[in-house]
Amino acid sequence: MHRDITGRYSASLAGGEMVNAFVPNPLPPVPPLELTGERQHLLERATLAIGRLDSVSALLPDPQLFLYAYVRREAVLSSQIEGTQSSLSDLLLFELDEVPGVPFDDVVEVSNYIAALEYGMARLRADFPLCNRLLREMHVHLMERGRGSDKAPGEFRRSQNWIGGTRPGNARFVPPPPLEVEQCMAALEQFINQPADAVPVLVKAALAHVQFETIHPFLDGNGRLGRLLIALLLHQGGLLTQPLLYLSLYFKQHRSEYYELLSRVRTQGDWEAWVDFFLEGVAQTAQGAVQTAQRLVALFQQDTQRIQNTGRGAANALRALNALRSHPVATLKLLCAETGMSFPTAGKVMQTLIQHGIARELTGQRRNRVFVYDGYLSILNEGGEAL
Repeated sequence: MHRDITGRYSASLAGGEMVNAFVPNPLPPVPPLELTGERQHLLERATLAIGRLDSVSALLPDPQLFLYAYVRREAVLSSQIEGTQSSLSDLLLFELDEVPGVPFDDVVEVSNYIAALEYGMARLRADFPLCNRLLREMHVHLMERGRGSDKAPGEFRRSQNWIGGTRPGNARFVPPPPLEVEQCMAALEQFINQPADAVPVLVKAALAHVQFETIHPFLDGNGRLGRLLIALLLHQGGLLTQPLLYLSLYFKQHRSEYYELLSRVRTQGDWEAWVDFFLEGVAQTAQGAVQTAQRLVALFQQDTQRIQNTGRGAANALRALNALRSHPVATLKLLCAETGMSFPTAGKVMQTLIQHGIARELTGQRRNRVFVYDGYLSILNEGGEAL
């Protein structure tokens, strides 16, 4: 449906230029979103896919292991959309404090993303409301170290920003003037906390994500926080007990369409096209997450069977494999701490895993060696190549 422009323009000073900044109308859309026919079917399909993901995660031998890995995969993908070049391997190496040489600025952004998500989920589980205060607190964690740490973490912006272009005058989009940000975010907070029966949770997440990206309330980190907002809304709405659905890979794979649809919402009021895109992404992503979980379980079972057939030394090899399930990139020091084995024993065990094609040594050094659980990391890395 075309509703014409979904806001108003307001003159604002940016970089010494006067520009027309866009101030969005409060949600929900007027006239109301059309949820009939094919769109209703899409909503039901996406909701069913999320339900399946929630059920499968509960049936995993160790749901926390899957959550640990999947959250890190998402953090890498979401940060890549913003231009970082870090990989999942970089992040896992960074988390091994004794391993030097990992690019700091890129990987610290990914690490901050995990900290922000974990903080937000912990607050929600403690019955703190999903509100602007929580978003500001998460933003502090998101921008704590590395690039952007000097751009007012936790504070709504007090200056005009813009998106795309070489200067404000030729920007692709100019968000609301700073004096309008508080009011816009207050209206968004009110919409987010509408009664559960007012708007379906998935539709609320779709609308809120666009509105947050349109307001662009912070000087930096808006894209990452806007994607985290989706995960928080699905948890708050009772669709997911764990934050296991992330759309960063879908947005990355359909980047041009994603930006085009955001623009069409603002200029033409075409919320329906955006919601269709979003719901399709939810359905595909949830199905993909279920398949990833199932493939990881199959991998663990297959590798466990291979080790059990090695005979003598199988018990220690299984202990090492269990440690690699928790830490797919690990040093001997970490493996010893996790398994209780001595350094010589752990070294021999890892040679066994390497010979069976389960693990690989990354450094080529005699000392300070780092091992990777290859099959595990390759499954998680699919689609995670830097842009």
